[in-house]
Amino acid sequence: MLVYPDRDLASDARGPTLRTQRLVLRRWRAEDLAPFAELNADPDVMAHMQKTMSREESDAFVARIEEEFEDCGFGLWAVEVPNHSPFIGFVGLHRVPFDAPFTPAVEVGWRLAREHWGYGFVTEAARSAVRYGLEEVGLDEIVSFTNPDNVRSWRVMERLGMIRDSASDFEHPNVPVGHWLRPHIFYRFPPSVASTGIP
Repeated sequence: MLVYPDRDLASDARGPTLRTQRLVLRRWRAEDLAPFAELNADPDVMAHMQKTMSREESDAFVARIEEEFEDCGFGLWAVEVPNHSPFIGFVGLHRVPFDAPFTPAVEVGWRLAREHWGYGFVTEAARSAVRYGLEEVGLDEIVSFTNPDNVRSWRVMERLGMIRDSASDFEHPNVPVGHWLRPHIFYRFPPSVASTGIP
């Protein structure tokens, strides 16, 4: 269910806010910064990134996320489990910030604190975010990509109904040549999803 703008959860009534059966995807709050920095400093969470983040880097990331919301009307939502966990990470939509054969493009992405892995939260939240992007924003396509070793992430992509487009696999331009994280596999939704919406 889409609630727009959010008048219940965000202190300044900013939207959009998405609700799923178990989750709320909302704009960021000041109290999210500390747990997000802790998440970004966890080597297990960041195992498929080039490095962990400092507090300053993490806060700057949130600032960029909020700028994207203001510019586009979508972004990487802060995720909470009502009456249980006020912040567990992010799931949402993001303009791909580098040049590649498939850009310009919008990707669906996620990052959750380790203790919230394995409960299906990412799939549930990402499905809502993709539906919002296609049906409310009117995006023509949403893609996703990751390093081949990031099995947890590409399995989420497949659970969402995305399909591997091996012809679009690429070397990530922001990762040094020869680094094990540079190769990326590419997923997109089949054409029927853009025309009929995600189930």
